[in-house]
Amino acid sequence: MLESRGAAVAEERSSRKAPLSDAEAEALLAAADTVIVARGKRLTIMTADEASTGDLKGPTGNYRAPMIRKGGTLLVGFHAEALSDLVA
Repeated sequence: MLESRGAAVAEERSSRKAPLSDAEAEALLAAADTVIVARGKRLTIMTADEASTGDLKGPTGNYRAPMIRKGGTLLVGFHAEALSDLVA
């Protein structure tokens, strides 16, 4: 999907081989203005000040994947429509 839109990926890493640490998640939140969390078909949109690292985790306690940051927006979890809007 990203390649078909001409979006360039600056950094890619496997959430299984190199899981995100709490400090890295906090750094992502600090660099964002808006956080969009996808849980199935439901989206939760909040400011980075309202979000916590717990909001970025799934039911297993691991961080949701993918996490995509574009500008001041951080998209957490897969939601096709939100991803399409973000890279448009």
